[in-house]
Amino acid sequence: MNSPTDTFQRLLRELRISVTDRCNFRCPYCMPKELFGAEHHFLPRSSLLSFEEIHRITTVFTSLGVRKLRLTGGEPLLRRDLHRLIAMLAEIPQIDDLSLTTNGALLTREVAEKLKAAGLKRISISLDTLDDKVFQSMNGVEFPLGQVLQSIDHATAAGLAPVKVNMVVKRGVNDQAILPMARHFRDSGQILRFIEYMDVGNSNGWCYDHVLPSVELLQRIHQEFPIEALPSNHPGEVAKRWRYVDGAGEIGVITSVTEPFCEGCTRARISAAGTLHTCLFASHGHDLREPLRSDASDEQLRQLISGWWQQREDRYSALRTQQNTIPAKIEMSYIGG
Repeated sequence: MNSPTDTFQRLLRELRISVTDRCNFRCPYCMPKELFGAEHHFLPRSSLLSFEEIHRITTVFTSLGVRKLRLTGGEPLLRRDLHRLIAMLAEIPQIDDLSLTTNGALLTREVAEKLKAAGLKRISISLDTLDDKVFQSMNGVEFPLGQVLQSIDHATAAGLAPVKVNMVVKRGVNDQAILPMARHFRDSGQILRFIEYMDVGNSNGWCYDHVLPSVELLQRIHQEFPIEALPSNHPGEVAKRWRYVDGAGEIGVITSVTEPFCEGCTRARISAAGTLHTCLFASHGHDLREPLRSDASDEQLRQLISGWWQQREDRYSALRTQQNTIPAKIEMSYIGG
């Protein structure tokens, strides 16, 4: 089957799979502790896709053109024996890039080495500040900053390079950490990426006043460390690349709010419960778990996925300012970032 295109002629090239809806952090932009407290009911294990189901559905997606695969959550390292799944996925020949996004809390040296040995190529670690007090407040569970910094070093030592460090910037909360973060990761070989605070899901209290436009962010950095633009690594890359003029490495900015990149989006997402979402800001999805568990053939799965993708009209970010009402959206903890 040929690679399907959606209604805007966008191909299907990237897949993100959430392996769990659980997380050990309660970051306010994703799982605020006021709404995801002790009484919150996470998915039962039987509702999660098994490793075998994830492997099978990934092979179907690769037959439709997917070449990049990222595992997400929740916090994916909470999924027991995740290295076994990675080993299974690494054997799929069409996958050119197999990566993982984590908060780093469980990424010990042993875990990093085990993931690398299983076939993981790259890792992204979330870190929103270098101020331990602010960090503990933002993660919602008073987790210490030092352990995440150690995790970044563990990932680098294990060869999961280049390690990407993702910082969600919220004006008035952690934007004062932009320059300290830039200073810390210059010359480290790790790539710091600044992400505009987005209105993902319905529970993070988002408003535009909390967004620091990337243009302003880049100006702050350029005043202290001159930077210049770099070309994209590949079509559809969401991060805009910049490098320090003095050769101290590169940074990236993800401008989903102020400079949407919907027209180049080639990414699909599968939730931990096996629902296909064709946009991070989706209000609904398509159930893949039921046909997977009802003996649907690979060809039937291909036809389903291809048909859904061909109907895809998603361009939420491009239309954000034109919408009179904001639709309810799937929470990020269910479909990954």
